[in-house]
Amino acid sequence: MNAPEAFTIADRASMAELRPCLEGAIPAVMATVAADGTPNVAYLSQVHHVDDDHVALSFQFFNRTRQNLLAHPRSTVLVTNPLDIHFYRLHLKYLRTDTEGPVFERMKAQLAGIASHEGLDAVFRLRGADIHQVLAIERVPVAVAPPLPAPPVRPEPLALLRRVSGRLSRARTLDALLEAALDCLQHELNMPQAMVLIADAASGRLYTVASRGYPTSGVGSEIALGHGVIGVAAREATPVRINHMTSATRYNQALVDSLAGRDAGAEIPYPGLAQPGSQLATPLVSAGRVVGVLFVESEQEMRLTHEDEDLLVTLAGQLAAGIDLMHESEEPCGEDGTAADADAAGAATVPLLRVRRYRRDDSIFVNNAYLIKGVAGAILWKLLNDHRAGRSEFTNRELRLDTSLGLPDVSDNLEARLLLLHRRLGEQCPALRLQKTGRGCFRFDALAPVELAESP
Repeated sequence: MNAPEAFTIADRASMAELRPCLEGAIPAVMATVAADGTPNVAYLSQVHHVDDDHVALSFQFFNRTRQNLLAHPRSTVLVTNPLDIHFYRLHLKYLRTDTEGPVFERMKAQLAGIASHEGLDAVFRLRGADIHQVLAIERVPVAVAPPLPAPPVRPEPLALLRRVSGRLSRARTLDALLEAALDCLQHELNMPQAMVLIADAASGRLYTVASRGYPTSGVGSEIALGHGVIGVAAREATPVRINHMTSATRYNQALVDSLAGRDAGAEIPYPGLAQPGSQLATPLVSAGRVVGVLFVESEQEMRLTHEDEDLLVTLAGQLAAGIDLMHESEEPCGEDGTAADADAAGAATVPLLRVRRYRRDDSIFVNNAYLIKGVAGAILWKLLNDHRAGRSEFTNRELRLDTSLGLPDVSDNLEARLLLLHRRLGEQCPALRLQKTGRGCFRFDALAPVELAESP
């Protein structure tokens, strides 16, 4: 192993040049030395980018490599750029092993994708993330070979970012903001499968408020914190990207586990791809709080690059700030309610809606079909009772002041809950209609006769 000082400045490379090598497409090779000077060479499943001066290597087995590192912390790692088959040698110094935290969780999630892809789920288990200081990066000369096809030309990232940021900044409602974000992902970034989930701190879950590119919208479907790449990204407040096939069985099992013990028929199916090849979950962080997750996926392996991750992290910051902004400022509502009086007049011609609320979790069933639960279910129950008493116009402020709804004291995401309710009604029960009439106010109408009942 050559010392970092043994090669010229012309042979040195930067971490930015190296990043395509860290996608896991081609295994890395690590060389270590025992205390007595005996060399050892082994393959690595992951070399993970931490920052410009550090990488993390996966610690899975207490083997010869591990023993050598603990005795002698210097090592070299050979990595390959899968796009042009250029080789690089990293000169490293072992610092510590992390067994928790964002770097460990990201590596753990990515390793699960690699393991399921290779059929080695029981063997590939991350015990720790070994943090190494990068002393130098050396370009390794290779024999001349036929050039590989050039990768597809990507849009210039700053120009793309400017266009997308402009779209998001013009949105004036949460609905418009989410649709603008999904439109940009589909048409600007060529990411047709995407969804936005909002965090519910009280329940420790995330619920889908918008999606694109799936047979069903999945609006209202839930994922527990820490389950799947989405739950891990939210819990650790860090993006999680997997570029290898994640089996539907393994990924969906995490979602099934997160729903264990819930009532059958009281869940909305998760809308994700059955066999994703690439996935990227980016937390929506505003003022230090995780307000949700932006999630994209593709059936194609190696589809989502570190450049895509950088772009989505940037966009996620603006999207998170916009979600927060939508409920910070509320203007007084007007008194003229003209929205749906004509429709309401014909309600008698629509079949009866039998609505039942289960008090234990505020789940709402309409004609024995599950509709919604939780805070959104409690809101709908209030609106139905007040509408029966003759009211149609409501304000966000009065909902926030109603302690019976169970809204959290901080970051209630009321706008997101109302949007979720609006979309679920539109999909599953259009005879119940919720329409925004201004900032901080909305109208609720029942276009059919309603019969209300409660159960424990």
